[in-house]
Amino acid sequence: MELRTLRYFVAVADELHFGRAAARLHMSQPPLSRAIKQLENEVGAALFDRSPSGVSLTPVGAVLLDEARTLLDQADRLRIRVAAAAGTAAITVGFLGDSADPGAARLADAYRRRHPQVEVRIRETDLTDPTCGLHAGLVDVALTRGPFDETGLTVRELRADPVGALVRADDPLAGRDSVKLADLADRRWFLFPEGTDPVWQSYWNGGAPREGPVVRAVQECRQAVLWNGTIGMTLLNHQQAAGLAVVPLIDMPPSRVVVAWNEGDTNPLVRSFVGIAIAAYRDGRTH
Repeated sequence: MELRTLRYFVAVADELHFGRAAARLHMSQPPLSRAIKQLENEVGAALFDRSPSGVSLTPVGAVLLDEARTLLDQADRLRIRVAAAAGTAAITVGFLGDSADPGAARLADAYRRRHPQVEVRIRETDLTDPTCGLHAGLVDVALTRGPFDETGLTVRELRADPVGALVRADDPLAGRDSVKLADLADRRWFLFPEGTDPVWQSYWNGGAPREGPVVRAVQECRQAVLWNGTIGMTLLNHQQAAGLAVVPLIDMPPSRVVVAWNEGDTNPLVRSFVGIAIAAYRDGRTH
């Protein structure tokens, strides 16, 4: 069995759909189907029960999935240990500025336990670059928030956080149980600079053109509200400074915490980072 074929198998097992697995692997569906069929011939048994709505693992497939995950993890660890011995094991991780996310702390602890010899380089960016340097080739992987232009990137959601309207504590809206975008239509919003990812800009402006002061960092957003009575969106669970209030915004989708990396990147350090990130945020939801 080839490791590449086992990775194909794991992708189909994760997605339980050949089309989605092919998209995740950045390949067309026919060669993926042929590879899985060849693997079934090698094993001598069906790995998936196929139906028009998708696929499900057979008992044999479930056993192979456990073994495949273990084998692929060992292969990645081998490559990483060899790179560490050669002094070339390093990964650059991009973070969005002013993040105190406990999930990131769990991720850092887990990654250091798994790869104590790997040098992790950190690049923190302000709110004008939600990909944290991925599009510019400055980082290997990013722990950030969507939405943004995903062209050339692979993105996995880790968590979704509700958002609210950030207002002064003495604003008439501050005493409300909730607000809608229509309640904020005639207000000045803080904006990101020209050239900021338009998908990102549109989300944080509630999907409509706005007018107001330009900001680059979370603290600048807060100061714009305090000093000018500007409004904007923020995370509902963010602890705010004195003089500020956050009112739940009930007609905006939540802000997604995501891990993103370049399409087709086969770096085992990136693969390991993504797997550990998914586990760290999943474990956080169970606490």
